[in-house]
Amino acid sequence: MPPWPWIALVLACALVYLWGLGSFYAPTNGDEMVYIHIARMTAESGHWLPLQSEIVDTRNTKPPLLFWQAMVAGQWGHQWSIFALRLPSIAYTFATAALVAFFSYRIRSSLRTACLAAALYLLFFSTFRYGRVYLTSAPETFWLTLPLWWVLWRRLGPEGKGQGKPLSLNLGPAAYTLFGICMGLGCAYKSFALAAPAAAGLWCAILLSEPQRNWQVLLRTTLGLAWSTALAVGIFGLWFAMDPDPAAVWQEFVVAENAGKMSGQQGYWHAALFGAYPMWTQLLAYPENAGLLFFSVLGLLWLGLRQAFKVSTYREMPPWLMVLLAWLVLWLVIFTIPSQRSARYVIPAMPALAIVAALVWDKVARPWHWISLAIAVPILIMLGRIAWTMGEMNIASSLEVTMVLIAAAAGLAGAVAGFIYKQWLSQTTLLTCLAVYAGFGLMVQPLTADTAQYSAAGAPHLQGKHLGVPNGFTGQFERFNYIFPNARRTPYDAEGRKTGAFKPELPSAERLDYLLAELDAVVWLPQEASDTTPSCAPGCRIAAQRWHVRSRHKSGEITLNNLWYPQQWLFGREWLLVKTLP
Repeated sequence: MPPWPWIALVLACALVYLWGLGSFYAPTNGDEMVYIHIARMTAESGHWLPLQSEIVDTRNTKPPLLFWQAMVAGQWGHQWSIFALRLPSIAYTFATAALVAFFSYRIRSSLRTACLAAALYLLFFSTFRYGRVYLTSAPETFWLTLPLWWVLWRRLGPEGKGQGKPLSLNLGPAAYTLFGICMGLGCAYKSFALAAPAAAGLWCAILLSEPQRNWQVLLRTTLGLAWSTALAVGIFGLWFAMDPDPAAVWQEFVVAENAGKMSGQQGYWHAALFGAYPMWTQLLAYPENAGLLFFSVLGLLWLGLRQAFKVSTYREMPPWLMVLLAWLVLWLVIFTIPSQRSARYVIPAMPALAIVAALVWDKVARPWHWISLAIAVPILIMLGRIAWTMGEMNIASSLEVTMVLIAAAAGLAGAVAGFIYKQWLSQTTLLTCLAVYAGFGLMVQPLTADTAQYSAAGAPHLQGKHLGVPNGFTGQFERFNYIFPNARRTPYDAEGRKTGAFKPELPSAERLDYLLAELDAVVWLPQEASDTTPSCAPGCRIAAQRWHVRSRHKSGEITLNNLWYPQQWLFGREWLLVKTLP
């Protein structure tokens, strides 16, 4: 098979990543707006530190490098767009994907394998969700894994493929110092605790792939990485030295954000076995991060080293494979220890998984890929149905609906081809996954277009006016900063915000009357999808309105009977209400 289809696949993945990068509906972490809020408030203060926030107890929940990145990307507020804030994440993700492709090529000397590895990494849902938005794992993945890439480079040798007897690394103080700087930059994006898995994985990767294992090598490697770890923690500790309020940093970040994840009221082992985050669930962290490729990756793990790489003993493993396995195993083991466990904690090991998967992708048994295709089919059908409904509701134009249907049809065609033509199965699994991502991005595009926002003619002039906005989830009020940049925005139901809530105990109709009496205008979500007139009428009027995607559905709102009719449960009106002049 010529390499150009694989090159086209990688380019298509990159295009899907860039498409809709500034959309509020891009898959993301629910806390993204919280940290955008902190970055904006800090930029408005005109100082790098201390970090600023109007949300109580969320000022120092992440290290400052994450916010400084946003402040620089947004030019201290002069180019403060969602697209600009997310662009550095894309750069880190693409850089990591390039490393994945490069080393896959070094191992196999195959452009197809290199493109396959890069496509797999970009199609893992953990990368798609956390590698393209602002609150992301892309920066720490890049910096924390740079030392492992260097070790992998040395183990492959100048000719690649890791052929011949590996040479001892003979690492000196300069190398361990560079390792510490890279690890420190990664920690400065997320947490000092990440120095532990980064150092442990590097320690095992060096020693397991070392041809001469003796106490001198063990001591030299241990002392070297102890220095790297100390340097990494020291770089993170500069936060305490530079921040005017180090006591708040200690209490909010170290004690509440990090130490809290190691504690539990039920006792450690009871929580580890029977709690909300049991240990056994972490064993599925890598397939879970793969998303739609869950079962294909599960099939890869089921395949095992004996069948995948034809090795039956430890001594038969090539050094580069030892590095990749140490990378994968150590991150998984270490993040099984905390009382709060999540698959996203092992995201920095997903590049290694992408390389391993690309090398043996065609060896994964067909039923695993078939299951992945079978899961994607109803998702594609539903994406097409939602787009069709958006056309009927005049939310999307005919062209926008057609684009979604084309993406869905391409994915369905790939799924059918995968079931019929066995030789195409491993390729069509990736194509179908890409079609789901593309279809979703095209489907939500009409909701973020300028034509879908509040019209300039319908909305009142809100320059300096006091506007009440909904919150829904912590920090979600921040998105209205981009919709009404000239208004004084106050979330009326934001618990934990310094301004407090506005009479949340009142019934809906009475609360709306109260808000309109206290504020100049209110953004209001109707309680029922069938509501066409606000309860405050005739004392208020709808100045403008737009569609929004409903979330946090109540029990019974989505059933098998109405699943095919998304207009009943997915879309709702959002009103901009103002008082009627007497």
